[in-house]
Amino acid sequence: MPEGFLVLISGPSGSGKSTICRKLRQRDKSLKYSVSYTTRRRRPSERDGTDYFFVTKKQFLEMEEKGAFLETAVVHGCHYGTPRAAIDKEIKAGNVVLMDIDVIGAETIRRKRGEKGVSIFLLPPTWNTLEERLRNRKDTHASMKTRLVNARKEFKHTKHYTYWVVNDSLQTAVRQLESILEAERLKPTRHPLQGTKLGRWIRS
Repeated sequence: MPEGFLVLISGPSGSGKSTICRKLRQRDKSLKYSVSYTTRRRRPSERDGTDYFFVTKKQFLEMEEKGAFLETAVVHGCHYGTPRAAIDKEIKAGNVVLMDIDVIGAETIRRKRGEKGVSIFLLPPTWNTLEERLRNRKDTHASMKTRLVNARKEFKHTKHYTYWVVNDSLQTAVRQLESILEAERLKPTRHPLQGTKLGRWIRS
């Protein structure tokens, strides 16, 4: 059985990362999702252990010191970390793991895992659309301003991503990501024929 792979999905706040990851998993039950740890406050619609593991800063730093994370980052003043053991277990089992991750965390994972990861950057169709989405989330003015400043910095990292997807229509964006995943699954190193008698004959 070929190993699975990581799908790193990044984009500015308001680009739709969480929604798209949720839609992909609803349509393809085989997909796994890396639930990150964070010190930020839980939003009313979020569930602990499903959207994030919500921990205190003290708990987070203790886990980091023990090497529990594949990568960590501070985003908007809050700590985020990707659990190492859970990721390694799923990939070894041949699963595709979705990760909603910031650009700095994605850079760290690409450096550590290289060819085992696929990276996708979600873009808004326009800057005005991004602003409107952040307003609709009812963020404070200060929070919205910070996120827009950070978005400009994040856009500078787009050149390091394998794919760009513009989230103008949610349905279209989800379909495009599904196409990317299907193409990646059919690469020779990941093809379902790997490990079969025919696959061994092809490689010989």
